[in-house]
Amino acid sequence: MLGPWARDVPLTPSADEAREWAQAELAKAIYNDEPTLLERLLDWLGRLWRELLSWNEDVGPVVLPLVVLAVVLLLIGAGILIGGPVRRRRLRQQATSAVVLDGDERTAKELRAAAEAAARAGDFSLAVLERFRALVRSLDERVVLEDRPGRTAHEAATDAGHGLPDCAQDLLAASQTFDAVCYGDIRATQDDYERVVGVDEQVAAARPVRLAGAEPGTAPGRHDGPALQTAGSSADTGSHQAGPQ
Repeated sequence: MLGPWARDVPLTPSADEAREWAQAELAKAIYNDEPTLLERLLDWLGRLWRELLSWNEDVGPVVLPLVVLAVVLLLIGAGILIGGPVRRRRLRQQATSAVVLDGDERTAKELRAAAEAAARAGDFSLAVLERFRALVRSLDERVVLEDRPGRTAHEAATDAGHGLPDCAQDLLAASQTFDAVCYGDIRATQDDYERVVGVDEQVAAARPVRLAGAEPGTAPGRHDGPALQTAGSSADTGSHQAGPQ
């Protein structure tokens, strides 16, 4: 047994251990002389204010308010540029798909007309949004979808795809374009608009299928209400539907 003499034996670390101990010790806050981000910001504002006062003495008191106003506008602009993408990312985190028709009472024909007007004006982003809304509204009018508030683009495409399986993939692609434009991820082009128009025309020409376990002619998600068009329905049912303009 070494007893108390063991405490008198000097501790001799290896070179690697000594280097690690030194790094750990120097990493402590008491050895860190670098200013914090807040300190650097306050220092920059202080220097800027001193420079403004110096300019005021040189060029007169009229220029100082203008310079201060310019700095404030610059800071506001920087905040908008930085905050915009952050706000869009938060929206995307809160809702992966945008609501299509919440509160919009326009008919499919009116929405298609609005889309065409936007396309003629060169605003293809608005044209894409309006044309996809027209597509969803037409599905409501045909009772392929149940008309309910708060339906997102992805939900509309998924639900409609059950009744229109041949259009399911194109509906999902159109809904993704709608979301990307709505959230500002892309600026729609004429090609984007024409693809959504093509999906709208394809859906308008399609006939919904009867779902297993559903009453004949009921929309996905409901078991009562007006009958859906089916492959054997009278042509008069679809004749009043507003087709693509």
